[in-house]
Amino acid sequence: MVTIVVATTSDPASINPAYALLAMPGWLPVPAPSLLQQGIKSFANKNVRFLQHDKGIVEEDDLDRRWEEATGEAVDEVIFFSKHTAVSNRPALTVHPIGVPHLREGDVPPQGGRPGWAAPPDPRIGPWLRLLKKLAQSHNLVPEFEITLEGTHHGPITTKPTLFLEIGSTDEYWKRQDAAKVIALLVWEGLGLGGGAAVGNWGRENERNKVLFGIGGGHYAPRHMDIVMKEGVWVGHLLSGYSLPMEDPSQSKENGNTDGIGGTWRQSIKVAFEATKSAFPGGEVLAHLDHKNMSRVFGYSWNQLTECPGVACFQS
Repeated sequence: MVTIVVATTSDPASINPAYALLAMPGWLPVPAPSLLQQGIKSFANKNVRFLQHDKGIVEEDDLDRRWEEATGEAVDEVIFFSKHTAVSNRPALTVHPIGVPHLREGDVPPQGGRPGWAAPPDPRIGPWLRLLKKLAQSHNLVPEFEITLEGTHHGPITTKPTLFLEIGSTDEYWKRQDAAKVIALLVWEGLGLGGGAAVGNWGRENERNKVLFGIGGGHYAPRHMDIVMKEGVWVGHLLSGYSLPMEDPSQSKENGNTDGIGGTWRQSIKVAFEATKSAFPGGEVLAHLDHKNMSRVFGYSWNQLTECPGVACFQS
């Protein structure tokens, strides 16, 4: 089984961490002629494969399947380097799962993916967020850079456990070499390439451990972050408020039933929950509800709204 790390030359926040990672010992070119014909270069280091292309980071779908077909190697997970943008322009290093489970069939995803799809979240997301904070602190990037999760969003399409590592939020910070080095070190240490133990492997010894499945809140998941930053916490998909579209018929609120509450929020929860469950075999998936935020935004209580299929829920 191999881990795929992906970067694009079209984005400095993607290719700079890639160059920093490839400058570390042990990398060799690995032949994958069918992918090279498509403009994708590849390198190997132990059980890690690095892929470099020239398109937008969300534009190359199915790289996990394509690698398996090109080489015969089974893919265990996919990690992407990318830039992050934000209205605040605040410098940030972020980690997040991917998918657009709230979109209806026929919708055009604005940043890749497929309507109603969510990739399995890489189990490393929680452990790597905590490691990222330690590395950023040791390289004096904190407090200048915020270290944070993001809610589930965008593509590209994958079927293996996936995470994005991003540098934000403006051109000045996308090009920061110190930020690129920290992202590279995260992957180097997190995958055990330097000889230490890998961080965030989910195995049989983790069965019956609890996994946070975030529902509600803002894009940066502050209430979920409070829990995920605690040692030993695993995290799956994080559905921000915008990933839970609800139509608001007044009679449903008056009658206190959810049958008339339209929108794709049920679909989004179901798809993201099933993807989370698949990424953590044997784990106990717990839906963590940002109760205050969701009540404020939608005007419903979670006793009315929440349909977590086969998953226990708790609130904050």
